[in-house]
Amino acid sequence: MSFKYLIKEYLYLLLKSKTNILKVVVAKPYKENEIIDLIHSFDITGDTFYAKRNTIKIFKIKDEEWNVKAFKVPHLINKFAYKYIRKSKAQRSFEYANYLINNDILTPKPIGYVLEYSLIGLGKSFYISENLQYNLTFRELIHDKNYPDREIILNQFAEFTFKLHEKGIHFLDHSPGNTLIVKRENKKYDFYLIDLNRMKFGTMNFETRIQNFANLTLTEDMINIISNKYAKLIHKEVQIVHHEITRVANLSAAKRLKKHKLKQKMGRK
Repeated sequence: MSFKYLIKEYLYLLLKSKTNILKVVVAKPYKENEIIDLIHSFDITGDTFYAKRNTIKIFKIKDEEWNVKAFKVPHLINKFAYKYIRKSKAQRSFEYANYLINNDILTPKPIGYVLEYSLIGLGKSFYISENLQYNLTFRELIHDKNYPDREIILNQFAEFTFKLHEKGIHFLDHSPGNTLIVKRENKKYDFYLIDLNRMKFGTMNFETRIQNFANLTLTEDMINIISNKYAKLIHKEVQIVHHEITRVANLSAAKRLKKHKLKQKMGRK
């Protein structure tokens, strides 16, 4: 037999291996067996909220609602990498959620995560958190210029983003659907981050801060409001902040358009 054939057979056996090990990490006061029972019945229970690349389901557990995100099973190389080289998306989501909360940044309460390993690496993985009842996402502010308190919310969002930056939290997925907004009393709004597995931590310079606005799909009037507020907070000239946010927003929009056209072209083929 050739060496190539033996390698193929070995990989095949690994992929077909039924020896799976669960790693379960749960925040107090929750119980490990509650999480395991939920995961084992994930495919046939719960209310589906989202089902594309990843799947998100809502579960009613006692007097709570849990949001359970099942990540797409990684391809062969990442199976190995997520077991032996770097942390999985589920583990990062849980750890980053706790980091945010410890730094006074809101995110739905983390409950736990589950990793299913085979001999070859990571298979299924889940992140479990509180299912937050919210009023809107940042996306609504883009599409509805008449949304109540829109300018107030955008000013408070600029303050929230400044707070993130000052604490050295670089949220790489700072995009319209990843900020949930909850209305409080006296026109006060709370901002909760979700989809947490891509973050960096450390001092952020001006260029990095500005780049963090790039993927928010900001309209011209939104840039005016946000840059005015952010410039005051960072003690920079408004014209400079406005120009730089506009620049990165336009570059990001051009990249999205190019990507969309490429997908359309590939689809026609």
